[in-house]
Amino acid sequence: MSVILASAGYDHTIRFWEALTGVCSRTIQHSDSQVNRLEITSDKKYLAAAGNPKVRLYDIRSTNPNPVAHFEGHTSNVTSIAFQIDSRWMCSSSEDGTVKVWDVRSPSVQRNYKHNCPVNEVVIHPNQGELISCDQNGTVRVWDLSENKCTHQLIPEDDVSIQSVSVASDGSMLVAGNNKGNCYVWDMENNTDETILKPARKFKAHSKYITRVLLSSDCRHLATCSADHTTRIWSTMDDFQLETTLRGHQRWVWDCSFSADSAYLVTACSDHYVRLWDLSTNETVRQYNGHNKGVVSVALNDV
Repeated sequence: MSVILASAGYDHTIRFWEALTGVCSRTIQHSDSQVNRLEITSDKKYLAAAGNPKVRLYDIRSTNPNPVAHFEGHTSNVTSIAFQIDSRWMCSSSEDGTVKVWDVRSPSVQRNYKHNCPVNEVVIHPNQGELISCDQNGTVRVWDLSENKCTHQLIPEDDVSIQSVSVASDGSMLVAGNNKGNCYVWDMENNTDETILKPARKFKAHSKYITRVLLSSDCRHLATCSADHTTRIWSTMDDFQLETTLRGHQRWVWDCSFSADSAYLVTACSDHYVRLWDLSTNETVRQYNGHNKGVVSVALNDV
């Protein structure tokens, strides 16, 4: 199957790109709000777009510009979305202070978890049985879906918003990035009863806000995006030593996505551009031009 690369932001459009040529192959209007986050299902059939306050599901293989499903229940900006591995259910976080779990086949809320403040991101543990979310008060929470409760609450720095969390694909570690530019790493151990989190590392990744943290699928690299206009790549194999700083964007870098082989990274920026970086040379190999306002979300599926 072909590479699926999509981007969106404040110009109320979702754009699909031919990754190699940089040509925009399809544009979908998302007229009622900006798009805060994009997520592609693992089978490449659907693209979910998180807006304000709805999540819309689009058929990637169809030319139909209209959503095939609407997820309604949040009352404010939806900040992130994630699909269960078989795409049977989806979770979302929102500035309304909730994390919701949805049945994708008949859009409805199956679980509703409450933070006491806006939630910035939610991710699914590789075991598919736990969710991990972070909020503007600086709290990371782990939710056990089978027990239907919060099992862990972590506060690395009081009242410092945690913007993003990422969990390793092998379940070995959790990373969080906050508004002071700090990254926190926990080792994760999974026994039969629960996940055990052990503080492992804190390091200064940027001098300004971190907007996104993302571990590569091979668990060897961590990407951090920032308000300082850069994206940095850190080695998880070498105690999170800095591997490279990707420079070229002119404004805040909001989002990123690794290629399946972890050799390339796509970034989205307020400067209206999406860039494809070759991490072996740290050079931009393609720039995707077409958005006329800030781009804050990008999704890549090249498996």
